[in-house]
Amino acid sequence: MTQHILPDVLVPGLNVVFCGSAAGFKSARLGAYYAGPGNKFWPTLHRVGLTPRLIAPPEFRAVLEFGIGLTDLCKTGFGNDIDLDPAYDDVPGLLRKIKRFRPRVLAFTAKRPAHIVLRALGAGRAPPPYGLQDLMIGETRLFVLTSPSGRAGSFWDERWWRELAQFATNSSP
Repeated sequence: MTQHILPDVLVPGLNVVFCGSAAGFKSARLGAYYAGPGNKFWPTLHRVGLTPRLIAPPEFRAVLEFGIGLTDLCKTGFGNDIDLDPAYDDVPGLLRKIKRFRPRVLAFTAKRPAHIVLRALGAGRAPPPYGLQDLMIGETRLFVLTSPSGRAGSFWDERWWRELAQFATNSSP
């Protein structure tokens, strides 16, 4: 079995699991999720109210305290989305994890993993819109966010993250 770049941070019954494409270069080097310079993930989680304090990338496992989990579509590769080899995307593995751990929401932190997974679920070939999706994995709702990566700054829109936080904290299980 090929070693994962970053470990999954998953337990049963989480409120939200965030799923990216793969670890970025800095995250792979440091062994921490969303560790790249300019990445907005951790400050945004705090700002939108999903965490009561700012979490630093090296303490990424602390998200479990707040009902949050972390994973990636590609666990064995790393780099920029545009450079990732689709052969290493593990849609069946991600679907198994979500069905096993049954979070309330699976939130994709970029269009790439959302598009790949939603297409596999029968959503069609067009990239999905941002926000809550109609398709589900079992009882898990799916949500597409703008990428927090510093490299994706032109697509950044925090309103989708605020909408996720509102949905995740106010909707019934």
